[in-house]
Amino acid sequence: MSSPESPAVGPTPPPPASAPAPAPTAHGHLPPGTALPPVHPVDESRPLARIVLFGVQHVLVMAATPISAIFLMSATLRLSPGITVDLLSAALLMSGIGSLIQSLGPWKFGPRLPFVMLPGGAPLVLFMSIAQQHGLRTATGAVLLTAAFTFLVLPLFGRLLRFFPPLVIGTMIVIVGVNLVKVGALLVTGQPGAPGFAEPGRLGLAFATIGLIVLFTRLLRGVLRQLAVLLGLVAGTLLALALGQVHPDAALAGQLLGMPQPLPFGAPVFDLLAALPLMLYSVASMAEATGQTVINAEAVGKDIDVRSAVPRTVRGDALTSLIGGCFGLPLMVTSGENIGIVRVTGVRSRYVTAAAGVVLVALGFLTPVARALSVMPPAVVGGAAMVVFAVITVLGVQMLSRARLEDHTTLLTCAVALALGLLPIMVPGVYARFPSGVRILLESGVAVGAFVAAVLNILFHHLGHRQAGPGRRTAKAPNPTAHA
Repeated sequence: MSSPESPAVGPTPPPPASAPAPAPTAHGHLPPGTALPPVHPVDESRPLARIVLFGVQHVLVMAATPISAIFLMSATLRLSPGITVDLLSAALLMSGIGSLIQSLGPWKFGPRLPFVMLPGGAPLVLFMSIAQQHGLRTATGAVLLTAAFTFLVLPLFGRLLRFFPPLVIGTMIVIVGVNLVKVGALLVTGQPGAPGFAEPGRLGLAFATIGLIVLFTRLLRGVLRQLAVLLGLVAGTLLALALGQVHPDAALAGQLLGMPQPLPFGAPVFDLLAALPLMLYSVASMAEATGQTVINAEAVGKDIDVRSAVPRTVRGDALTSLIGGCFGLPLMVTSGENIGIVRVTGVRSRYVTAAAGVVLVALGFLTPVARALSVMPPAVVGGAAMVVFAVITVLGVQMLSRARLEDHTTLLTCAVALALGLLPIMVPGVYARFPSGVRILLESGVAVGAFVAAVLNILFHHLGHRQAGPGRRTAKAPNPTAHA
């Protein structure tokens, strides 16, 4: 559309492609008639109602993670019901605050990509291990020490990012995806050996949820099609309700509002030796955050400077963990789970995950809603999660396809990293007879796969391949899509 101040003699021919962009005036405004640069879909604002709906979709898929993490922590450490409610409120609240930090990117925190932050996974296991060996106060101190340690070592880690090309990151993403699919599958089946493991009714409910998501994707159009995962979750829950597998009355009982209590276990105890496993894991977490940031940018089609975007992601993780530690939570990490939702729905706006963050913050104070989310059948959540998480694996394969796998050394690097990274996922307890400190690191398949891929990549593609003098430096940050 032309400006009202444009002359009436006809349109001015566009400048040549090589012409520089018009300079702003002294007041910072573009000259009249100058077209504004297009807004990237990541930064695109949508109608508020749609943003909220898409944000709720993220929350329903992700909410099972903080709820199950806190329930597992409570059962393992035998926490009182009152502390469990406080921790659940804190987990939802910090997941929301972390998602807002990563999505909106204030100052030097957050990459301004559609990210959601969650507790759980390896940090939860490490937290419980420290708590069982040294006490809950020491475990809280370990979280705070690890968050501070992350800020200290981040500058050094930023210099190593050039050793994480698509070959390394793609391998990491495949391992992450496979591990997440297993997490979703265990939500459906339950733990092996537990009562009711892989009951046909639970499997049928999960398969029905997956079928409903596919059906909605096939039949619906526009916004409704983008909400296929949310509609599948709702329809699956209604089906479970009709089959008598949901009892919502008990979930809504209790107080209306809840405020998480700071330092629920008392004043933290700072023990460097006890915190060492968690601090070592934080280094692996930085490597995982590298892969998460790159694959998120790939999923939304945005070019990023890896050397600046990844540190922003890690700072967001560390800041959220530092605040969460004050409320008795384990480390908070940027989640790759929502990347699958982004690809399935095609909604790339970071304001959607920011809306999810606002919803999570609200849920942190509304205890009946949090309890209602916890009643959603695990088989329904697991069925939807398996589809969403499998998309992440496909994205990793897509990234590996650009890593020139026809080269024998590249193929071997990927194969060895996948074999060792998937081993603890496929065979749980394979390192059970190793010392506890070593076992904690080896059982992180993502950390092992990333380390092996990075070391082999350096061995085959960096050592002995320098073609310039030792003083050669590059002024441009490496392209994350370029080969090593």
